[in-house]
Amino acid sequence: MLKLLTNKYLLLLLRLVLALVFIYAGVEKISDPERFSQSISNYKLLPVMFVNFFAIVLPWIEVVAGLLLLFGIEVKENSFILSILLLVFISAIGISLARGLNIECGCFGTSSGAMIGFNKLGENLIYLLIAFLLVKFDSDFFSISSLKKNGLPRDP
Repeated sequence: MLKLLTNKYLLLLLRLVLALVFIYAGVEKISDPERFSQSISNYKLLPVMFVNFFAIVLPWIEVVAGLLLLFGIEVKENSFILSILLLVFISAIGISLARGLNIECGCFGTSSGAMIGFNKLGENLIYLLIAFLLVKFDSDFFSISSLKKNGLPRDP
């Protein structure tokens, strides 16, 4: 099992999937900050004075960490950042489910419209598992970091 989890092609695929998910989610949220702000407010977890701050800052963290992950720059660190975000998302969804709220998750900004539920919880848990695997095993295959370490390939 360890050999499978450390396979450079699998780790590359997981890195690209996680990166693209967060880039897409962040860009969607950036495109309509007012609606994303409303989504955050619907969870009723933050004081009103912090909602707009998080609606503006959070998508940019997602996009920047996703882009850095896409290009393989500091994979462990950016995967850790996304893990923290995913833990926050999982907690918010779990708390809202326990409170009986029937709200849109706001996960992909204006494009998704998906309601919170056990499916969203499971989806985020899968992304969290991917992020943990990248923190544990790294993924420098086909990355800018590996070019920096090893230099450009030379012709024989």
